[in-house]
Amino acid sequence: TPPADVLAGGPSQDELDALDALGHEGTWEVFGRRLKITNLDKEIFPGRDGEPPVTKREFIRYAARIAPVILPYTEGRALNMHRFPGGAQTKGFWHKQLPEHAPDWVPRWDNPNADRGDATTYLVVDEPAALVWAANFGALEWHAWTARIDEPRLPTYALIDIDAGSDTSWEDVLVLARLHRTALEHLGVRAQPKVTGHTGIQIWVPITRGPTYEDTRKWVEQLSKAVGAVVPDMVSWQWDVGKRGGRARLDYTQNVKNKTLVAPYSARPAPGAPVSVPIEWSELDDPSLRPDGFTIRTVFDRLASRGDPFRTVLGPGQSLPPIH
Repeated sequence: TPPADVLAGGPSQDELDALDALGHEGTWEVFGRRLKITNLDKEIFPGRDGEPPVTKREFIRYAARIAPVILPYTEGRALNMHRFPGGAQTKGFWHKQLPEHAPDWVPRWDNPNADRGDATTYLVVDEPAALVWAANFGALEWHAWTARIDEPRLPTYALIDIDAGSDTSWEDVLVLARLHRTALEHLGVRAQPKVTGHTGIQIWVPITRGPTYEDTRKWVEQLSKAVGAVVPDMVSWQWDVGKRGGRARLDYTQNVKNKTLVAPYSARPAPGAPVSVPIEWSELDDPSLRPDGFTIRTVFDRLASRGDPFRTVLGPGQSLPPIH
């Protein structure tokens, strides 16, 4: 996708000016919707590297501008919200149930297979204003399901999660990512990596619907164990963090119903508001790459110049080849 096209469809300058002109709270008209937004001057991400903190107004502005970019990864999917009403430095909590006070226009899905105690109605970001609503609701992180709501038991992605341990260097994470790159190339499987905005790297593999979560979990486990066998000293398969000896975990267990990885271009709750940003495979060899190097203040420059490398996962699905 040409870089300029990726950013098309965002809020107009008049709409952004209207957001800036609001006081501490007010009604913002954007994307054809009227949203009541609150606590606009509240600092919700501490500053980083001498920069000023990020206010809720700036975060809502980010949500509105990034919405057209993120929409292809959220539409038709339930969204798990990771909320931090007190800001990124407080303890967050998962909020999956769409609250009753959500406006009638907010897209939603009633889960027919909800277990007792589970959320029954989920937000579905099918339109950009819904992401702005979530941001105002205190959802600093956005996690879309890997299955669509029309077939919630059949994922459209297999997920590889390279989860750094306490003693895992960034160079170790890159080594593990490059090994997965080689393995996927060998298998002829199309996939795309992204930095997490925290310490790790995730790789998303688009698949044709059919395999269950159990099937995708087994396939990713086989792949990651083959990779881990090349560098056994770097990887632990222990579930308990305390038993991993500070080593990285290749977490195939994320391939399960209602478990999610952070969506591309979602912010993370840390100083500077870092963002989980898709990258080209070649960037794994770029010495300037960092897992949390892009923030809500810098990611638009990158999108304007490079476009969105993650668009590849929106292409046709694939059958997962056997791993011997």
